[in-house]
Parts: sequence; C-alpha cells; structure tokens
Amino acid sequence: MMKKDKFSDKADVLTEAIPYFLKFANKIFVVKVGGKIVDDGEVLESIAEDIVLLSLVGIRPVIVHGGGKEIDRLLERAGIKSEFKEGIRKTTDEIMEFVEMGLDGIVNGKIVSAICKKGGKALGMSGRDGFSIISEPVEGRVGRIKRINTNMIEKILSSGFIPVISSVTVNEDGKSMNTNADEVASELSISLSAEKLIILTDEEGIKDEKGEIIKSISKEKAEELIKKGVISGGMIPKIRMALKSVENGVRKVHIISGFIEHSILLEIFTDEGIGTEIIK
Repeated sequence: MMKKDKFSDKADVLTEAIPYFLKFANKIFVVKVGGKIVDDGEVLESIAEDIVLLSLVGIRPVIVHGGGKEIDRLLERAGIKSEFKEGIRKTTDEIMEFVEMGLDGIVNGKIVSAICKKGGKALGMSGRDGFSIISEPVEGRVGRIKRINTNMIEKILSSGFIPVISSVTVNEDGKSMNTNADEVASELSISLSAEKLIILTDEEGIKDEKGEIIKSISKEKAEELIKKGVISGGMIPKIRMALKSVENGVRKVHIISGFIEHSILLEIFTDEGIGTEIIK
C-alpha cells in the first residue's frame, strides 16, 4: 500500500494540475488586470507569479490593463477634476495626456517589472503600438474599438515574450484614445481566438440572490440576474463583455478575485476553481 509523506498533499496539487497543463499547452489566455490590483504591490507580485507559471507550462498569456487609480492621482496632483459618464472617464485632450502618462508610463511598467522580477519575459505596449487596436471616437478622446490587428502581438508571443498591453488605443488619424480596458480585453480575446479570458477584479465572482458565488453561469441566467438587480453596477459591463467573448469563439471567461493569493492558478488548475466561469 502506498504511504503518504507529510508533503504528499503538495504533490497531489501538482498531479491534479497535470491534465490542465496538457490541455492548455500553447493556448492563449488573455488576462485583464484591474487598477486596484496594480496598486497593491503584494497582490501584483502574486499575480505576476501566476502569469510566469502559465508561461512556463506552455500557456501563452496576454495581459491587458487599465489603471484608473493612477490616472486619478495624476489628475489630482495637477488640480484637474475628472468626470465620468456610465462608468467611462470623460476624456479631453488635456486629460488624455494624463491617461497616457498613467497607463503607458507608470502602470504598464509596474506590471512588466513585476513579471520580469519573477523570471518571466514581458514586453510592454499599448494598442497604439503598430496601430494594433484601432478605435473610433465616441465622445472627446474616448474610443470604441473598431478593429484589431494582432500581427504585432502574435510576433511578441512567438518570440517567447508576454505582451502587457495598456488600454490606450488609436484612431485612424493616429490620435491616441482612452478605451475601456474590459472592452480591449474582450475584443483581443476574440481576435486572438483565445482559449480563455480571465478578468481579475476585487470581487470573488458573480453572486446569486443569497450572496453565494455562482460557479458557472450562462447568458440566460446572467440576463435574469441583471433584470432582478442582483448583478449591478460595474459588474454589468464586465458580464456583457464576457458574454460577447464566449459568443464569438472564446471557450470560457473567468471572473475571479485578484486579491486571493494565486487566484489564477486556483481557478485554472484545480477541479473546483474559486470564481465564476461564463459559458455560452
């Protein structure tokens, strides 16, 4: 009879993950990182470790980020008030300078450095680089994605690097645009034919009327909970983008908390998972 060592439970965790390693080898995972995660050094470090491990087992991660908190700080220092409309920052030419400074200059660098520090190979870029993500103006410098050219991103992936992409996009005239990071992550996951879109938030997942996490949810159930007001606020656009992704070829979308240590690994490489998966 096989005997168990005191460390056998740790080995059991690894063996449970083996089928997932094999299943997802060479698949693209788009990971959307929220600004609150980047703000917390300990949390970002844990996320970076997860991302590096994904790449080491043959998965090809693509990171997308916003960074509203950093933009808020920059605007506050400059004495500029910021307004929002339906959750989107009203973006003038003046405010766009601070958006680029915050997302491309500060937040992107933090994530790239965190991944490289953990032994990964990350390369920072925005949707403007190579005109990879073209947007059309909605209001002022706020953009809505028109089309995506994945050539540059695919070249970065094929070179063994992890692309870290800010949600600054570009219009047809080459003017930078402020675009919702959830939208960027969703549209990229579709264009790259990603296996998964993983949305890291400060929420543990989607909860039902009793406040319990829903492990798996379909479009019909999500719409029902939206109508009832159970799903509300900022979670609604995330759900909409998630549903669009699975309806356009992405196998699954996962909404999980970035504030649980190694949340990506727990969600992807264990049978039970910790958050909510959205299925077609």
